[in-house]
Amino acid sequence: MNNCEKNFGFIHKSGILMPISSLPSPYGIGTFGKAAFNFVDFLEECRQTCWQVLPLNPTSYGDSPYQSPASIAGNPYFIDPDLLKKQSLLTDEDLIELKTTEQRIDYGRLFNTRYPMLRKAYARFTPTEDYEDFCATNTSWLEDYALFMALKVHYGFRQWTLWQDEHRNVTLARTHASKFEAEMGFWKWIQYEFMKQWKAVCDYAHTKGISIIGDMPIYVAHDSMDVWRAPEQFLLDENYNPTVVAGCPPDAYSEDGQLWGNPIYNWDLMKEQGFTWWIDRVEKSFAIYDLLRIDHFRGFAGYYTIPFGDTTARNGHWNAGPGIELFRTIRSVFPDAKIIAEDLGFITEDVRELLADTDFPGMKVLQFGFYDENSEYLPRMFETDNCIVYASTHDSDCTRSWFNSLDDNARARFKRECPRKKGQSVTYAAIELAMNSRANLAIIAMQDYLELTNEQGRMNVPSRAEGNWSWRVGPRYATKKLKEGIKELTICTNRAK
Repeated sequence: MNNCEKNFGFIHKSGILMPISSLPSPYGIGTFGKAAFNFVDFLEECRQTCWQVLPLNPTSYGDSPYQSPASIAGNPYFIDPDLLKKQSLLTDEDLIELKTTEQRIDYGRLFNTRYPMLRKAYARFTPTEDYEDFCATNTSWLEDYALFMALKVHYGFRQWTLWQDEHRNVTLARTHASKFEAEMGFWKWIQYEFMKQWKAVCDYAHTKGISIIGDMPIYVAHDSMDVWRAPEQFLLDENYNPTVVAGCPPDAYSEDGQLWGNPIYNWDLMKEQGFTWWIDRVEKSFAIYDLLRIDHFRGFAGYYTIPFGDTTARNGHWNAGPGIELFRTIRSVFPDAKIIAEDLGFITEDVRELLADTDFPGMKVLQFGFYDENSEYLPRMFETDNCIVYASTHDSDCTRSWFNSLDDNARARFKRECPRKKGQSVTYAAIELAMNSRANLAIIAMQDYLELTNEQGRMNVPSRAEGNWSWRVGPRYATKKLKEGIKELTICTNRAK
């Protein structure tokens, strides 16, 4: 078995980046219902090997799956109402108020309509042996998750650091859990339904030879079950507020840098404890994904911290990360784990060394490649096939809009590096360049296959606090022309499944 096959489980294949939230649905957001199974069929018809999704965690204020109130829980919005109806937990009348013709995701509307619907379904649910087994198997995290969410409801969804002392302290809160037993049952059932429905999608994908690439954010939100239940794992003060928070330093794109606000891990304690917190998180990730993309991989080599309370990222500084010790521990527990490193951003020699030491495949985004004559992101400069190539990502411009924004030098370089065939669009020329590269895996965003502009399909603008994560594909995206075009390109570039 060669290096690439070991790290991926296959050689020279391709896939599509398509968030669950972006799938077609009459209910305002993509779900694990019929459209998810249809997308698996679409991938198979297009001869793809992988489906890459964004994090499946619940979202909160800001709607970002990278700022979740529970990093190891599933998003309730992805539970499909039609499947609940098939279980006689909902009626046609219950579904009417959920339906919308709006093509963008309205998270405020979802919050106000989806939870009342789920409560109706839960009121009609009779616990089964399968449900009881799920609760028993997952008790190590499910009890705390359910209690945390029950307390969230009790306090009107205020941040947990504003709760009374008897509930802010997780040990004390657990002694009061019986008072919230009824509400906790609802949140346990939500996770049961989420996992049952997602497992059905995954099992179907596997019958079609499709592997699921999941995404694990490096950081967790401060207002999360993760920090509430294990505050010692984070750098907090006596009031449970962060002493420093995560972000990125100022650069050519942002003079103030990026202030993410996530609490920073207590790496010294984590190391003393054998990184058990991370082992648990990785284990739960591989319970729902085949391959795991770890976000912001450079943060494990060195991470940027900003004093809590600052309004910009200007006054931060770099710190040494846990480095190879963390990943040696992970590899010792999960020797066959297929992990992808999101090795983008401010890359220094220590990041390159860590990537080489782990042997994880890194990412090559074509859009980064046309600003320097011999950029490492140009396919002719790839030094290894143990990597993943993207034309664009969920954080970048759609390729069509990106090209239109290029200055004359970058545009000229693109035309030299990526000559177009007669009648070929710029977007498809970039896709073909990626697919023809030596990278062992090529992932193309669905927006690029549809040749969308930023206005039509951009998923996230990292420096923008609102208006992200709302793109959804149209219900009739899977045209015969599109399927044949992707299939032909996949076969011609020798990436067909």
